[in-house]
Amino acid sequence: MEALRVLPPSESDVNLARTASSKIIPFVRAQKPQTVHLTFTDGQESIVLPAGSLAMFNSILEAMAAGHGVMVFPQHAELTTMEAADMLNVSRPYLIKLLEAGDIPYHKVGRHRRVRIEDVVQYKEEIDRQRELILDQMVAEAEELGLYD
Repeated sequence: MEALRVLPPSESDVNLARTASSKIIPFVRAQKPQTVHLTFTDGQESIVLPAGSLAMFNSILEAMAAGHGVMVFPQHAELTTMEAADMLNVSRPYLIKLLEAGDIPYHKVGRHRRVRIEDVVQYKEEIDRQRELILDQMVAEAEELGLYD
């Protein structure tokens, strides 16, 4: 299953997202409740979106404008071990080791492990922070040794 595979937007989608985001951002920055009305090009149908969706919609547009693919999940979504491994860009056996070591919480549904998406995201953010600190330390040490001259 490739439920987590996200393709980057096309160049035309990047440009459309950039333009749309620039028009939405003033409303997001106003931080006032907004009612959003979308009217389709045929003019026949329009829909009303919840006010809170505007900021989330703009976040999606900003990511697309930067050329990134986007995934949207409900807050308490659960992933299979394969989906979680794909999200972390690791093998499934490696993810199982992380789960069994207690690095990422999980629970079982029958014989199958399930991982909450927020736990996977939290683990990924922590690992990224640790990597950033290590890289900063390596750069500082290289500068002290005069390797950047």
